[in-house]
Amino acid sequence: MTFVKKYILEYPICLFLTLAVLIGVLSGATTPAQAAEDQAKIARGGLLYDKWFAITQGEIPRKTNKSYPETSKKKGKNSWRCKECHGWDYQGVKGAYGNKEGSHYTGIKGISGAAGADLSKIVAVLKDETHGYSDAMMNKDDFNDLALFVSIGQVDMPKYISLDKKIKGDAKKGKDYYGTICVGCHGLDGKKIDDMPPLGKVANSNPWETLHKIRNGQPGEKMPALRALPLQVAVDLVAYTKTLPK
Repeated sequence: MTFVKKYILEYPICLFLTLAVLIGVLSGATTPAQAAEDQAKIARGGLLYDKWFAITQGEIPRKTNKSYPETSKKKGKNSWRCKECHGWDYQGVKGAYGNKEGSHYTGIKGISGAAGADLSKIVAVLKDETHGYSDAMMNKDDFNDLALFVSIGQVDMPKYISLDKKIKGDAKKGKDYYGTICVGCHGLDGKKIDDMPPLGKVANSNPWETLHKIRNGQPGEKMPALRALPLQVAVDLVAYTKTLPK
């Protein structure tokens, strides 16, 4: 019996693992380091979606985006924030920003339909006449990270948070996560940071924003992005922060 034949018969699992490794290497499979890098880029894309001009080195527009409705209430640079038109829930007019009496109403659709889209196509949309973002505003990495977030970084918000702000999370588990991850900066009652509202108030008024920031961080701040952790951890955290003082 040849060595190869004996190896196949006696060590089938080893052979399977060897082939799996070889196939992965030859096909360019993602390594753990690459996966971590992608999560970091996606989280940065989430920051850009939130307030891109707070973290880029590009020009900050002074004029209101020409595609932002004149009847809506934001002006200047704030009309260029992705979240301002498409919402924290990524659903646009079909989501939390669909209230015509609300201060964020624009009637513009969300980005959920772009989930899974080719990055180059997303970048092209960002640079088209409607959106109007230029290379003077964001560099190549900025555009790529934002496109990554839009394509593969979104949360299916309606699956976890209803329009009446009920969340499918476990507050008890969230308390443990909060006490070991968040309490150092936000305090036990969520009021430790002086220049922001209490976490309980934020989470109850806008759980979608809370979930987005837990996953991606806060622009211009050292808040960690928990994107590398299971999504349910972030959902449970939101559930717990809703129990904090308002």
